[in-house]
Amino acid sequence: MTISMELVKQLRQETGARIMDCKKALEDAKGDLKLAKKYVQEKGLARAEKSSDRETVVGYIASYTHATGQIASLVELCCETDFVAKNEEFQQLAKNLAMQVVAMNPQDKAELLAQDFIRDSGESVERTIKALSGKIGEKIVLTRFKRFMIGEKD
Repeated sequence: MTISMELVKQLRQETGARIMDCKKALEDAKGDLKLAKKYVQEKGLARAEKSSDRETVVGYIASYTHATGQIASLVELCCETDFVAKNEEFQQLAKNLAMQVVAMNPQDKAELLAQDFIRDSGESVERTIKALSGKIGEKIVLTRFKRFMIGEKD
């Protein structure tokens, strides 16, 4: 089966995966875009697992303050290179995680990772991080977070 370049481009735009990965996924899915997306995501997660032993030495600290000004959070998301730390998608994930911390008030990292991601309730926070890790090709780790609320004692 011949896969059109337009379909490959569409899958790439929707997933951010590499062109050859998109082409292979579409070939395996016999041109079915929805199934190809699933293949790309699964492959991305597999790639994330392969990078799990790498060291994360750089990252991004994101903050979020609720509109009331009464609750805020800081989140440290780490990766392997400063190139990824400057990536817009990586930074947006860190900001969304900071919003998650304010909204859901997790007590520790394990609880936060197990929660449904507020931007995509079909996925956990941990799976969302792994999906981006697979897509980018670097290990991404939620290192720590802190939630602040006016009047709350440490």
